[in-house]
Amino acid sequence: MFGDGSASTAPSPSLPRPPPHVELIWSPAMDPARPECPFQYLIETLNDNPEKKFYNIPKLGGTKYDILPYSIRVLLEAAVRNCDGFLVKKEDAMNILDWKTKQNNVEVPFYPARVLLQDFTGIPAMVDFAAMREAVKKLGGDPMKVHPACPTDLTVDHSLQIDFSKCAIQNAPNPGGGDLQRPLVKVSPQKVQPRKVPCRGQTGCKGPCDAGESSRNSGKFSAQIENTPILCPFHLQPVPEPETVLKNQEVEFGRNRERLQFFKWGSKVFRNVAVIPPGTGMAHQMNLEYLSRVVFEVKDFLYPDSVVGTDSHTTMVNGLGILGWGVGGIEIEAVMLGMPVALTLPEVVGCELTGLASPLATSIDVVLSITKQLRQAGVAGKFVEFFGTGVSQLSVADRTTIANMCPEYGAILSFFPVDNVTLKHLKHTGFDKAKLESMEAYLKAVKLFRNDQISSEEPEYTQIIQIDLSSITPYVSGPKRPQDRVAITNMKSDFQACLNEKIGFKGFQIATEKQNDIVPVEYEGNEYRLSHGSVVIAAVISCTNNCNPSVMLAAGLLARKAVEAGLMVKPYIRTSLSPGSGMVTHYLSSSGVLPYLSKLGFEVVGYGCSTCVGNTAPLPEAIRNAIKQGDLVACGVLSGNKNFEGRLCDCVRANYLASPPLVVAYAIAGTVNIDFQTEPLGIDPNGKNIYLHDVWPTREELQQVEEEYVISSMFKELKEKMEKGNKRWNFLEAPESVLFPWDLKSTYIRCPSFFDKLAKEPVSLQPIENAHVLLYLGDSVTTDHISPAGSIARNSAAAKYLTNKGLTPREFNSYGARRGNDAVMTRGTFANIKLLNKFIGKPAPKTVHFPSGQTLDVFEAAELYQKEGIPLIILAGKKYGLGSSRDWTAKGPFLLGVKAVIAESYEKIHKSHLIGIGIAPLQFLPGENANVLGLTGKEQFSVSFPQELFPGITLDIKTNTGKVFSVIASFENDVETTIYKHGGILNYVARRFL
Repeated sequence: MFGDGSASTAPSPSLPRPPPHVELIWSPAMDPARPECPFQYLIETLNDNPEKKFYNIPKLGGTKYDILPYSIRVLLEAAVRNCDGFLVKKEDAMNILDWKTKQNNVEVPFYPARVLLQDFTGIPAMVDFAAMREAVKKLGGDPMKVHPACPTDLTVDHSLQIDFSKCAIQNAPNPGGGDLQRPLVKVSPQKVQPRKVPCRGQTGCKGPCDAGESSRNSGKFSAQIENTPILCPFHLQPVPEPETVLKNQEVEFGRNRERLQFFKWGSKVFRNVAVIPPGTGMAHQMNLEYLSRVVFEVKDFLYPDSVVGTDSHTTMVNGLGILGWGVGGIEIEAVMLGMPVALTLPEVVGCELTGLASPLATSIDVVLSITKQLRQAGVAGKFVEFFGTGVSQLSVADRTTIANMCPEYGAILSFFPVDNVTLKHLKHTGFDKAKLESMEAYLKAVKLFRNDQISSEEPEYTQIIQIDLSSITPYVSGPKRPQDRVAITNMKSDFQACLNEKIGFKGFQIATEKQNDIVPVEYEGNEYRLSHGSVVIAAVISCTNNCNPSVMLAAGLLARKAVEAGLMVKPYIRTSLSPGSGMVTHYLSSSGVLPYLSKLGFEVVGYGCSTCVGNTAPLPEAIRNAIKQGDLVACGVLSGNKNFEGRLCDCVRANYLASPPLVVAYAIAGTVNIDFQTEPLGIDPNGKNIYLHDVWPTREELQQVEEEYVISSMFKELKEKMEKGNKRWNFLEAPESVLFPWDLKSTYIRCPSFFDKLAKEPVSLQPIENAHVLLYLGDSVTTDHISPAGSIARNSAAAKYLTNKGLTPREFNSYGARRGNDAVMTRGTFANIKLLNKFIGKPAPKTVHFPSGQTLDVFEAAELYQKEGIPLIILAGKKYGLGSSRDWTAKGPFLLGVKAVIAESYEKIHKSHLIGIGIAPLQFLPGENANVLGLTGKEQFSVSFPQELFPGITLDIKTNTGKVFSVIASFENDVETTIYKHGGILNYVARRFL
């Protein structure tokens, strides 16, 4: 299953170890017997067992160690264990030990135990490794030496597109008594008649269904649903998989065959690389369910599990007591090649949780509440660590949900130390008893186990924030940003306010006389009425902040109660259910709620990122036309983690993040312009109003179902699925050559040009002379605006390129799937329709080519500048590069010819990306910006770099108009200046092999 053609050798998730073909390299830096290691005296055996050794770090610092936050203790252990006097020095470890006085003042190295890639960011990393082999060979080196030195897991489930959704099963008779064929307009109950309709929802189920009296009897129907694999809800016959899953997987394998062959080649030729193929689960879920070790055991040595990943939501693993966070794809390639992550020794904010959340508040409400309070507290660039009596009230699923959202409030990570709740979870998930015993003994020996009964053992923190969980009430987030929370009780009034407000982060500026406009639309033979606030996309996604089984079960239980009450979802609403892994489908099925979700249109469409990254199937043409005709603020509701304007669909302006049960509720209501306290969700067949509280599941119901069906069964199912394997992947052919045989005709995999000018030695720093401004941007430019993501627009530069290669629009696929082709990705850089370039004055992926005065696509203008030999810079405001980490936010601008960015401030990860690719991150002096300095962006800019470049140096920039102003070179340490001098980290690492 993992690239060797075997479907039977994959390890059980109960044994926290990598797949068997992954060779853990025991490098000199990890050898406890090496003579240069200054900490050998700390090595001890665990319980006098010579086969279990560890560094007894508490002996190093005594009381100094005891006050360290748990997350800092993990950093310290890694520094001690990997101390080699070169990349990790003794003073680095001592600086970490002196965290209380050294925080924010020193740089420290960190060797993570493993690396996590997902395919969107993993494929460019693997392509760069393949290209590096070519470069090393050309310069006389040995390409066989190019291997990841750090264990690397790559999951291939971010590329899922929804080609098939909302199967005809939604038109089958309603076992709860309603009729899904009737339009959601006022119809008298006596006109509603049961109908015989073919059930084509799932494979293995054919023929007409007869609703009959037994189907209308909800109690009898519920009793008939067995806790077996997925069932046809009307024949009660077991079926293997939903038809939509099989169809989407089949199309995915065909569409992405080249990428998958490349991944399989990599898994064969690169040591330490394991590829988890499509259909298994997405990166975040697999990281928790299968890849996490909690404590590593390698060569009879124990040490804490830790991970860095190419996705900012890697942080969710901190809920399991595993230190991890997201870094750039460029940085992670260095880690894969044996270099440590460099970070400023962070401040650690202690977040004390007390109380217990109300029954109506889901983990999503807890997440959004904590997100808001931590954002207000200013935790950007810091570690957050949770403690207090309230922590023990949270399950591991709750903790991972909270930890996942830390990128939204700017923290590097949010850490929950291992405690009794963690051990109980691991026991339920199948961890070996002996393994658990040694894990607990080790963690207690090095004081990494949190005892919630002894408050005196709590560490010291930089600052403490207190949050009372009992004060948290249900919220949604939107309509354009994840940090803009709206209490459910205020949703209707807030949406009305958004219609009134000027266009901005909250407003849509709809004229008062048009706010109550109704647009009739005919769809599938019935007439419906659309208005401002009408829901047209409703997506239940169980990844990242919604992987918590309790909220998914809540959605299922709500769907069951709604169906039994005779409620339904309007057929034009694009509904979908995209689980993060097959485990979610398993427990929704085994608990008997999946058929009810399917009944409302929330049928499983596949496993992987879909709606939340813009991979939504187009809305029906009639609905799109009605939205445009009435200039309506149509809405999408999803249980994802991003909702920037235009992300889901270009004609859906308002997008709300909500918990899975609320997504189902708003889909049933058909609008966000509703007060759930006073207005009904809908009307049952007898004309009775059904309110949200009538169908909302209680906390007791959720806990009972979760304990009975989820914890043990989901991990048993995962084990069986991993051992069974994936036939398509197992039989997929891939080359086994040392160098990848690049296909010049391929539109998916292309050898990038990063190494074209690589020399054995770095050249001296070159000045940037007479550079034009490619883009003049404002505040909060996100990675969504910069990096290509989602579908490829038919009128885009990337589409023109693919068309010239002989492809039709149906074959374009997505930017994520084509991340291994630098020609496509460069053309998709800054191609977001919501990019607001001040040269243009309105949202559009356009800019001005000043020598000619033409307004062009960003790529076309950059191409002209490069032909003319003119370097480029970007002017920006505050928080440039906000959002998820993506390496193409730097690689793309670099290939466009951008030499520097001048901004008021940067998102830390993105700034590291710029340095890592060789773009200078320059920062205006405090209180200054382009506007204050009187810059129009039409000038030409020149800047020289001293050969003795050091962090924070001030540089002078001259313009062709005679204006001179100063900027700060935003390098944080000597490692970053060294990397920049080499022209980026890829060149730096490649030279190490020479």
